[in-house]
Amino acid sequence: MMLIYQNTAAAAGMSEEEMGVLQNEAGDIWQELVKTGEWVSGAGLASPAQAKAIRVRDGVAAVTDGPFSEAKEQLAGLCIFETESLERAVEIAQRWPDARYWGVELREIVGGDED
Repeated sequence: MMLIYQNTAAAAGMSEEEMGVLQNEAGDIWQELVKTGEWVSGAGLASPAQAKAIRVRDGVAAVTDGPFSEAKEQLAGLCIFETESLERAVEIAQRWPDARYWGVELREIVGGDED
């Protein structure tokens, strides 16, 4: 799984054209992964401003507005793809446009359905 991070303030400061280029690049990679059969799933996430953070301590839930962590870069989306090797997954992640501006993170999904 590739986690995609963005700085929401920096992203909001991008022009429509700049954001369109970024989205088109991601779309091109997505289409490539669909064609190669490596794409499994993915989604963008709503703004961190719409998030609810929930922490339960001693049986008492505290629900607060905003993301779980206070950081400049927040989780913006995720992609799940299946590759033959870690090297291929890294190659895809390096090409993802958000990696140039903010960052992406690869994590293996463990404990999933086994065929």
